Amino acid sequence: MFPKYLSVAIKWMSGIVFTCIGLVNILIGNDALFGVFILLLSLIFYPPTLRLWTKKSGIHVHWSLLLLLGAFILWASLGVGELPLKLDHLLRHVSLT
Repeated sequence: MFPKYLSVAIKWMSGIVFTCIGLVNILIGNDALFGVFILLLSLIFYPPTLRLWTKKSGIHVHWSLLLLLGAFILWASLGVGELPLKLDHLLRHVSLT
């Protein structure tokens, strides 16, 4: 469907975004376990982790499963995890200078 390099780039970017979402949930607010859960789910998006999973289990993770997992992470983080409020709090209270 996509060229291989584009597919790998999308997986890396998704993994980084979902890892950041997990870290924000761990560090801000009172739901660190939810953040750890999101962080662990985000690992499957990284190509090396995906290859390791396929090698160890023999089960190939189809792109549609990754799409559903990504949609779940976004839905859970934006709705249940209150990500916009946490990002607003982060941007207001953390000085980068």
